[in-house]
Order: sequence, then structure tokens, then C-alpha cells
Amino acid sequence: MSSNAVTVERLIAARPETVFSFFTDRDRWLSWMGVDGAFSFEPGGAYRTRVTGDNVAEGRFVEIDPPKRLVFTWGWAEGGMSVPPGSTTVEITLEPVAEGTLLRLVHRDLPSPEACAAHEEGWVHYAGRLATVAAGDDPGPDAWM
Repeated sequence: MSSNAVTVERLIAARPETVFSFFTDRDRWLSWMGVDGAFSFEPGGAYRTRVTGDNVAEGRFVEIDPPKRLVFTWGWAEGGMSVPPGSTTVEITLEPVAEGTLLRLVHRDLPSPEACAAHEEGWVHYAGRLATVAAGDDPGPDAWM
């Protein structure tokens, strides 16, 4: 098992309860990442979402601890990435701070430095969209679509 991991931190001008809701509601999730998808928001529950074009992510929710922590497995069922569904783990922690919420996303067990670079770029992109929508603004169409 590789120790390759990516960490992305983002300050979001919204309370943790608000930010957390964008990880546990289908329409809210799709407002910042993805064009469609099916989600079962419970420990052990599966999700499948078309993030962009031909890229479909799949995994399972491992831990849901509102409004502090969310853990889910991640991988690509379709598209060009060699990261099989469920083969990696994403852990999101939300810490209340004076300005709102500090989001910390750690994506573990990625298979290669190239996969780390691609996923870091992706999570930075989508954390930015999440920060915009959680603060009450419209992130607009996803430029990656």
C-alpha cells in the first residue's frame, strides 16, 4: 500500500454545519462537484457520480460525523485514471474558526505521484467551488465540464 497522500486546506466563509450539508445532500453536493449522481449518505452507503465528461467516481461512505468529519472511499469507475473504485480514502475535517470553517481534506493511498498531482489539482479546484457555494455565492458552470 502506498503512502501517497494529498492534503488540501481551504478557509470557507460559512459555519461547519453549512459546509457539512454540502457533503450529505445530493443537490448540494452536485452544486459544487459533478453533473449527476446517486448517493446513499450513511456509513457503508455507496455513491456514484459523474464528476466531468467521462469521469465517473465511485466509493462508499465510511464515517459521517456531523458537522466535524466525513470519510469516504474514492476511485474512478470510468475515465482515464488508474485509481480503482474504493481503492483510496478521502477524509474531510471541518474546524470552526473565527472566519467560518477551515476545511481540511486528506486523500490517502493514491497509487503514484502522478495520481497525487492530478487529485491535488482536482481537490483544489473543487474546494474552491465548494467555498464559493457554501458562502452563498454562485460558483457558475464548472470550467472542467
